Amino acid sequence: MPTQPQDLEDLTLLGRKAQPSKHLEAFPNRAPGRYYLVTLETSEFTCLCPVTGQPDFATIKVEYVPDEKIVESKSFKLYLWSYRNEGVFHEHVVNVILDDLVKALDPHYCKVTGAFNIRGGIGITVEAEHVKTPEAKRAVRS
Repeated sequence: MPTQPQDLEDLTLLGRKAQPSKHLEAFPNRAPGRYYLVTLETSEFTCLCPVTGQPDFATIKVEYVPDEKIVESKSFKLYLWSYRNEGVFHEHVVNVILDDLVKALDPHYCKVTGAFNIRGGIGITVEAEHVKTPEAKRAVRS
């Protein structure tokens, strides 16, 4: 079923000026009976080292199998932007992003990967995963 007018009712950020926000918006999944993979990726993620205040840069990749809801991409962009001036360890931020997506979407499956740029000679990649429906994970990973 194509996008319906009621799909837009809860979206307050799309098509409007907005600032960084921790608010994730979602719209209804029109194919809830199908396991399909949605991938969101950006190489423009920034946050700050919580100790030194130096900037950290990363590629953030989200892969999820939606259940009843799909994240609206502008709200996700603004959500990631909200970390720009926030001090947070890499391992913590990847897990918080996963937790916030799970809370907003209740997906069948979700994986967040943060590939942080090398700083101090060490690159860090963090992966965190949520599985509500093992069949969904197997369907998109086979």
